[in-house]
Amino acid sequence: MIDALDRAIIDRLQGDFPICEQPYAEAAAALGIGEDELITRLQRLLDTRVLTRFGPMFQVERMGGAFVLAAMRVPEAEWERVVEVVNAFPEVAHNYRRESAQNCDFNMWFVLATETPEGIGAAVRRIEAASGLPVFPFPKLKEYFVEMKLAVRA
Repeated sequence: MIDALDRAIIDRLQGDFPICEQPYAEAAAALGIGEDELITRLQRLLDTRVLTRFGPMFQVERMGGAFVLAAMRVPEAEWERVVEVVNAFPEVAHNYRRESAQNCDFNMWFVLATETPEGIGAAVRRIEAASGLPVFPFPKLKEYFVEMKLAVRA
C-alpha cells in the first residue's frame, strides 16, 4: 500500500514543515524528489486514507478563536445518524467513539473549534438542535504540549 518513499515522506513531514515561499519544493528537495511528486504522493495518501489530514496545527486562541473537547451520550440505535449529524458541522474535528470508562457513559467525543469564544456555545446549541441530544463541552483548564510523532513501519 505504501512504499519506502511514502514512509520517508510521512516521517519527515510530521514536524518542521518549511515556512517559506515554496514549502513543498523545499520539503521535496530534502527528500530527494520533485515538488510535483511530493504533492501527488501526499494527495494519494489522503485519498486512500493512509493520512486523514495534512496541514498545520494552529493555536486557535492566539488568533481570537476557541476550542473545547465535547462529549455526548448517544444511544447505540442512533449512533450512525448522530455521527453524520455531528460530523456535518464544520466546527467539529476528531470525532471518535469511546467505550464507557468507570463512572462515565459518554461514548462520543469530539473537538469543537470556532472563530470566537462565543462560537462554542452557538455550535453546541446547533448540534443539540440537529441531533436531539445534549452536548457537554469541557473547556480547557490548563494547556499541555504533547508532541506525538508516529513511526511508519513496513
